Amino acid sequence: MRLDHVSFAAGPDGLASTAQRIGGLLGTDFVDGGIHPRFGTRNMTLPLAGGIYMEIVEVLDHPASDKAPFGQAVRARSALGGGWLGWVVSVADIAPIEARLGREAVKGNRHRPDGTELLWQQIGVNGLLSDPQLPFFIQWQSPAELHPSNGATGDFSLATLEIAGDPQRVSEWLGETVEAPLEDVKVEWVAPNGTPGIVAVQLQTPNGLVRI
Repeated sequence: MRLDHVSFAAGPDGLASTAQRIGGLLGTDFVDGGIHPRFGTRNMTLPLAGGIYMEIVEVLDHPASDKAPFGQAVRARSALGGGWLGWVVSVADIAPIEARLGREAVKGNRHRPDGTELLWQQIGVNGLLSDPQLPFFIQWQSPAELHPSNGATGDFSLATLEIAGDPQRVSEWLGETVEAPLEDVKVEWVAPNGTPGIVAVQLQTPNGLVRI
Protein backbone atom coordinates (compact mmCIF):
# COMPACT_ATOMS: atom_id res chain seq x y z
CA MET A 1 0.00 0.00 0.00
CA ARG A 2 1.50 3.30 -1.08
CA LEU A 3 0.50 6.80 -2.09
CA ASP A 4 -0.25 6.77 -5.83
CA HIS A 5 -1.50 10.24 -6.68
CA VAL A 6 -3.29 13.36 -5.52
CA SER A 7 -6.27 14.73 -7.40
CA PHE A 8 -7.31 18.36 -7.93
CA ALA A 9 -10.70 19.28 -9.44
CA ALA A 10 -10.67 21.98 -12.12
CA GLY A 11 -12.34 25.27 -11.34
CA PRO A 12 -14.99 27.11 -13.37
CA ASP A 13 -12.34 28.21 -15.87
CA GLY A 14 -11.92 24.59 -16.99
CA LEU A 15 -9.21 21.97 -17.11
CA ALA A 16 -6.71 23.68 -19.42
CA SER A 17 -6.82 27.01 -17.60
CA THR A 18 -6.55 25.39 -14.18
CA ALA A 19 -3.58 23.31 -15.33
CA GLN A 20 -1.93 26.38 -16.82
CA ARG A 21 -2.44 28.36 -13.61
CA ILE A 22 -1.05 25.66 -11.31
CA GLY A 23 1.72 24.80 -13.76
CA GLY A 24 2.70 28.46 -13.71
CA LEU A 25 2.97 28.41 -9.93
CA LEU A 26 5.14 25.30 -10.07
CA GLY A 27 7.19 26.31 -13.09
CA THR A 28 6.28 23.31 -15.25
CA ASP A 29 3.60 22.01 -17.62
CA PHE A 30 0.96 19.35 -17.12
CA VAL A 31 0.43 16.82 -19.91
CA ASP A 32 -2.90 15.73 -21.41
CA GLY A 33 -3.86 12.47 -19.75
CA GLY A 34 -6.96 11.75 -21.81
CA ILE A 35 -10.57 10.79 -21.11
CA HIS A 36 -12.01 8.36 -18.52
CA PRO A 37 -15.01 7.06 -20.51
CA ARG A 38 -16.44 5.06 -17.61
CA PHE A 39 -16.43 8.05 -15.28
CA GLY A 40 -17.25 10.91 -17.64
CA THR A 41 -14.09 12.81 -16.72
CA ARG A 42 -10.74 13.74 -18.22
CA ASN A 43 -7.42 14.77 -16.72
CA MET A 44 -4.03 16.36 -17.11
CA THR A 45 -1.11 14.96 -15.14
CA LEU A 46 2.26 15.89 -13.70
CA PRO A 47 4.76 13.10 -12.86
CA LEU A 48 6.46 13.53 -9.48
CA ALA A 49 9.43 11.83 -7.88
CA GLY A 50 8.94 8.56 -6.02
CA GLY A 51 6.35 6.99 -8.29
CA ILE A 52 3.70 9.59 -7.43
CA TYR A 53 1.82 11.95 -9.72
CA MET A 54 -0.62 14.83 -9.52
CA GLU A 55 -3.72 15.03 -11.66
CA ILE A 56 -6.09 17.85 -12.45
CA VAL A 57 -9.45 16.47 -13.46
CA GLU A 58 -12.69 17.88 -14.86
CA VAL A 59 -16.11 16.42 -15.44
CA LEU A 60 -17.50 16.07 -18.96
CA ASP A 61 -21.05 16.68 -20.16
CA HIS A 62 -21.59 12.94 -20.39
CA PRO A 63 -24.15 10.57 -18.83
CA ALA A 64 -21.37 8.55 -17.17
CA SER A 65 -20.44 11.51 -14.99
CA ASP A 66 -23.90 11.47 -13.41
CA LYS A 67 -23.77 7.73 -12.66
CA ALA A 68 -20.17 7.09 -11.65
CA PRO A 69 -19.22 8.09 -8.09
CA PHE A 70 -15.92 9.54 -9.33
CA GLY A 71 -17.73 11.74 -11.84
CA GLN A 72 -20.12 12.84 -9.11
CA ALA A 73 -17.21 13.70 -6.81
CA VAL A 74 -15.45 15.77 -9.46
CA ARG A 75 -18.65 17.58 -10.42
CA ALA A 76 -19.41 18.42 -6.78
CA ARG A 77 -15.91 19.77 -6.09
CA SER A 78 -15.81 21.80 -9.29
CA ALA A 79 -19.23 23.24 -8.47
CA LEU A 80 -17.67 24.63 -5.28
CA GLY A 81 -15.06 26.43 -7.37
CA GLY A 82 -12.59 23.58 -7.77
CA GLY A 83 -9.80 22.52 -5.47
CA TRP A 84 -8.34 19.42 -3.89
CA LEU A 85 -10.50 16.38 -4.50
CA GLY A 86 -8.59 13.69 -2.65
CA TRP A 87 -5.68 11.32 -2.43
CA VAL A 88 -5.35 7.82 -3.83
CA VAL A 89 -3.55 4.76 -2.48
CA SER A 90 -2.36 1.96 -4.76
CA VAL A 91 -2.38 -1.67 -3.67
CA ALA A 92 -0.92 -4.80 -5.23
CA ASP A 93 -4.14 -6.76 -4.63
CA ILE A 94 -7.48 -5.01 -4.28
CA ALA A 95 -9.36 -8.18 -3.23
CA PRO A 96 -8.79 -7.72 0.54
CA ILE A 97 -10.13 -4.17 0.26
CA GLU A 98 -13.21 -5.48 -1.57
CA ALA A 99 -13.75 -8.02 1.19
CA ARG A 100 -13.38 -5.43 3.93
CA LEU A 101 -15.67 -2.87 2.28
CA GLY A 102 -18.18 -5.51 1.19
CA ARG A 103 -18.37 -4.55 -2.47
CA GLU A 104 -16.54 -5.04 -5.74
CA ALA A 105 -14.05 -2.69 -7.30
CA VAL A 106 -15.01 -0.99 -10.55
CA LYS A 107 -12.95 -1.05 -13.70
CA GLY A 108 -11.31 2.15 -14.85
CA ASN A 109 -9.57 3.09 -18.05
CA ARG A 110 -8.43 6.11 -19.96
CA HIS A 111 -7.05 6.68 -23.41
CA ARG A 112 -4.04 8.92 -23.72
CA PRO A 113 -3.86 11.21 -26.75
CA ASP A 114 -1.30 8.85 -28.32
CA GLY A 115 -3.84 6.01 -28.19
CA THR A 116 -2.30 4.19 -25.22
CA GLU A 117 -4.94 2.76 -22.91
CA LEU A 118 -4.37 2.63 -19.16
CA LEU A 119 -6.29 0.04 -17.14
CA TRP A 120 -6.97 -0.25 -13.42
CA GLN A 121 -9.54 -1.14 -10.78
CA GLN A 122 -10.66 1.22 -8.04
CA ILE A 123 -12.82 1.16 -4.95
CA GLY A 124 -13.75 3.54 -2.17
CA VAL A 125 -14.86 6.66 -4.03
CA ASN A 126 -18.15 6.55 -2.11
CA GLY A 127 -16.08 6.90 1.05
CA LEU A 128 -14.43 9.98 -0.42
CA LEU A 129 -17.86 11.40 -1.32
CA SER A 130 -19.13 11.03 2.24
CA ASP A 131 -15.87 11.91 4.02
CA PRO A 132 -13.27 13.67 1.82
CA GLN A 133 -10.37 12.97 4.20
CA LEU A 134 -10.56 9.30 3.15
CA PRO A 135 -8.49 8.11 0.19
CA PHE A 136 -9.75 5.64 -2.36
CA PHE A 137 -7.87 2.58 -3.54
CA ILE A 138 -6.50 1.66 -6.95
CA GLN A 139 -4.86 -1.45 -8.38
CA TRP A 140 -3.10 -0.82 -11.67
CA GLN A 141 -3.46 -3.46 -14.35
CA SER A 142 -1.31 -1.72 -16.95
CA PRO A 143 2.44 -2.38 -16.84
CA ALA A 144 4.54 -0.24 -14.54
CA GLU A 145 6.21 1.60 -17.42
CA LEU A 146 2.84 3.15 -18.31
CA HIS A 147 2.24 4.57 -14.82
CA PRO A 148 1.60 8.33 -15.02
CA SER A 149 4.57 9.01 -12.74
CA ASN A 150 6.96 7.85 -15.45
CA GLY A 151 8.91 10.68 -16.98
CA ALA A 152 9.52 12.37 -13.63
CA THR A 153 12.84 14.22 -13.65
CA GLY A 154 13.24 14.32 -9.90
CA ASP A 155 12.93 18.12 -9.94
CA PHE A 156 9.36 18.01 -8.63
CA SER A 157 8.25 16.01 -5.60
CA LEU A 158 5.40 15.87 -3.13
CA ALA A 159 6.75 17.19 0.17
CA THR A 160 3.73 17.57 2.46
CA LEU A 161 0.03 16.74 2.52
CA GLU A 162 -2.08 19.00 4.72
CA ILE A 163 -5.23 17.07 5.60
CA ALA A 164 -8.12 18.28 7.73
CA GLY A 165 -9.37 15.26 9.59
CA ASP A 166 -8.66 12.50 12.05
CA PRO A 167 -5.72 10.13 11.45
CA GLN A 168 -7.42 7.44 13.52
CA ARG A 169 -10.48 7.54 11.23
CA VAL A 170 -8.25 7.27 8.16
CA SER A 171 -6.29 4.38 9.68
CA GLU A 172 -9.52 2.48 10.28
CA TRP A 173 -10.51 3.07 6.66
CA LEU A 174 -7.15 1.89 5.35
CA GLY A 175 -7.13 -1.21 7.53
CA GLU A 176 -3.65 -0.30 8.74
CA THR A 177 -1.90 2.71 10.20
CA VAL A 178 -2.19 5.82 8.09
CA GLU A 179 1.61 6.17 8.12
CA ALA A 180 1.99 2.99 6.02
CA PRO A 181 1.18 4.43 2.57
CA LEU A 182 2.67 7.81 3.43
CA GLU A 183 6.12 6.81 4.63
CA ASP A 184 7.91 9.09 2.17
CA VAL A 185 5.50 12.03 2.48
CA LYS A 186 5.06 14.32 5.45
CA VAL A 187 1.46 14.67 6.61
CA GLU A 188 0.18 17.55 8.68
CA TRP A 189 -3.20 16.95 10.29
CA VAL A 190 -4.88 20.33 10.54
CA ALA A 191 -8.29 21.73 11.47
CA PRO A 192 -9.63 18.57 13.19
CA ASN A 193 -13.00 20.28 13.63
CA GLY A 194 -13.09 21.79 10.15
CA THR A 195 -14.39 20.45 6.87
CA PRO A 196 -12.47 17.19 6.23
CA GLY A 197 -10.27 16.69 3.20
CA ILE A 198 -7.00 17.87 1.70
CA VAL A 199 -6.44 21.51 2.64
CA ALA A 200 -3.22 22.01 0.68
CA VAL A 201 -0.29 20.17 -0.88
CA GLN A 202 3.30 21.36 -0.69
CA LEU A 203 5.50 20.46 -3.66
CA GLN A 204 9.26 20.77 -3.88
CA THR A 205 10.31 22.47 -7.11
CA PRO A 206 13.56 23.85 -8.55
CA ASN A 207 12.35 27.25 -7.34
CA GLY A 208 11.70 26.04 -3.80
CA LEU A 209 8.63 24.85 -1.93
CA VAL A 210 5.25 25.75 -3.46
CA ARG A 211 1.98 25.38 -1.56
CA ILE A 212 -1.09 24.72 -3.70
